[in-house]
Amino acid sequence: MRASNPLPFISAVVLCTQMNNVQAQRSNNFDDWDADKDGFVSKSEFPERFPPAVFGRVDTNEDGKLSREEDATFKANRRGGSGRRNQPQTVSPAAPTVSDGSDPLVPMGTRVSKDIVYERVGERELLLDLYLPAGVEEPMPLVIWIHGGGWKGGSKDRIRNGSGALKRGYALASVSYRLSGEAIFPAAIEDCKAAVSFLRLNAKKFGIDPERFGVWGSSAGGHLVALLGVTNDVEDFNTHPVTKKASSKVQAVCNWFGPTDFLRMNDVKGKMDHNAADSPESLFIGALIQDHPEKTQKANPINYVSPSDPPMLLMHGDKDGLVIYNQSELLFSALQEAFVPSYFYRVVNGDHGFRGADESADALVRRSVDFFDRELR
Repeated sequence: MRASNPLPFISAVVLCTQMNNVQAQRSNNFDDWDADKDGFVSKSEFPERFPPAVFGRVDTNEDGKLSREEDATFKANRRGGSGRRNQPQTVSPAAPTVSDGSDPLVPMGTRVSKDIVYERVGERELLLDLYLPAGVEEPMPLVIWIHGGGWKGGSKDRIRNGSGALKRGYALASVSYRLSGEAIFPAAIEDCKAAVSFLRLNAKKFGIDPERFGVWGSSAGGHLVALLGVTNDVEDFNTHPVTKKASSKVQAVCNWFGPTDFLRMNDVKGKMDHNAADSPESLFIGALIQDHPEKTQKANPINYVSPSDPPMLLMHGDKDGLVIYNQSELLFSALQEAFVPSYFYRVVNGDHGFRGADESADALVRRSVDFFDRELR
């Protein structure tokens, strides 16, 4: 009697193991991703099949890791979508939801349209959220919020500061853009330009005034709104098809502690080496910034300043250890020299994000919305 050949059995075990590994890689289960079982999913644990930008959308608190709650919230928001793999849910702007007042950032009665597609890059959908105050019959001025996150993270879902404009009766749009892990400069500013153009193209449909667009952003978002303002008369970044149909001009800019001249961000020792290969600035440019000064300076708002630029308010904490105070000083000086209506407010004892500032967050938001009242009302 011949001994049975063990190879088929061994092969079956190997095949079964391989299949289990593939299933684990493709799993949408948080516990399968959490390889070290610490209750969080790091970037290295996040499945490679997802674009890097997805991690940033899930990581709403921008701490570089995903919690079970963030994962559950993101998946819940995606349910009922189009079913296309790795594509966010798209909600028609013709069918907004109405706020019941349970979210303290969104006043009761506000019409909320989430995940409006404002442009496509291949199969990639670029999205924005639109908030329209209740009971306003005439076309409203619009404030466009551009989130921060070092151009590599952040989410349009975080509107805590921008909601100050919404509560004052402005329409509010919160814009997503391609992050540096997906596309390097100038992709982000091209996307922001396209969002402005889309909103102006659809102004009548949304009930907003196309001649009263303000932009507001913090940190990396501050850099992008400054760049939006000073390039009103520059066509270099109007590359998306929709931008050919309507202007991407803005009428007022509020820049909270945004970087300006990347090559001078190490002028004062701070919390980060901005010249490093893994710095947010180098990742944004797609190269070591000091080794490629010409390319880096194309992202510097100072190089586009002209007398026709819209009014700009700069607010910066004088103890900012991440984006040093001189970044706003340099831009303000250039604006003043060009006779652009500009204002610079020093936030005493404010670190990055205005942490530790003498004034409250609400008071600083009010200063910003007061600026928009002067320029857009």
